[in-house]
Amino acid sequence: MLKVQGLQKSFGAFLAVGDANLEVAPGQIVAVIGPNGAGKTTLFKLITGQLRPDAGRIVFEGQDIAGLPPHRIAQKGVSLSYQVVSVFSRLSVFDNVRVAVLAQQKRVLNLFTPARRLVEKETREILDSLGLAHKADAISGSLSHGDGKVLELAIALANRPRLLIMDEPTAGMSPEETQGAIALIKRLTQELGLTVLFCEHDIEMVFSLAQRIMVMQQGRTIAQGTCDEVRCDQHVQEAYLGVSADA
Repeated sequence: MLKVQGLQKSFGAFLAVGDANLEVAPGQIVAVIGPNGAGKTTLFKLITGQLRPDAGRIVFEGQDIAGLPPHRIAQKGVSLSYQVVSVFSRLSVFDNVRVAVLAQQKRVLNLFTPARRLVEKETREILDSLGLAHKADAISGSLSHGDGKVLELAIALANRPRLLIMDEPTAGMSPEETQGAIALIKRLTQELGLTVLFCEHDIEMVFSLAQRIMVMQQGRTIAQGTCDEVRCDQHVQEAYLGVSADA
């Protein structure tokens, strides 16, 4: 579904991504891990069009999308859920998701169709699938951090993506919320046929959710494979897990 080859991005003299390579097959849950500053978030911004690469290819479902604007990439079926919760805090949970559904369907308001009647069914289906139906009328700014992350996931799903990219989906969550998020993501991939690409610092969470892992260090891909292959990789142990090659 997604293939990244030789991706590069510099900011002045700083090389944020030097040689990133990644493959994601349909239906997989793939994690990108690496130390702080490894280039994970920059990689995601390159894939989703928020940044333009200096070199390399990004191929999604056979089409090179490198350098396309974010809205074009979103229209092709790629959605991003951010590390920091980003919602309309003064709108209700329902209205946040409804706005996203309207954008996906390219609907506009007019004098003859009140906004409250538009895409109501589609919005409620998304809220139901994520367990947010009972909080539909709550003001988004009043949600707990965990519920706020789930709401952002609902907004991302409103785009009807085939590839969902998540930047640290459990950041700031309690252990209970993290377990709930893991179960939710697994269920969504099964029920909706989603392909998921995510980065996360919680290694325990990564190994409990991901089917394959790509490891970055200093902007470069140093390993990619199954969880067991990555766990046993000497370079990964040295660079990321803090284990000596002689241990």
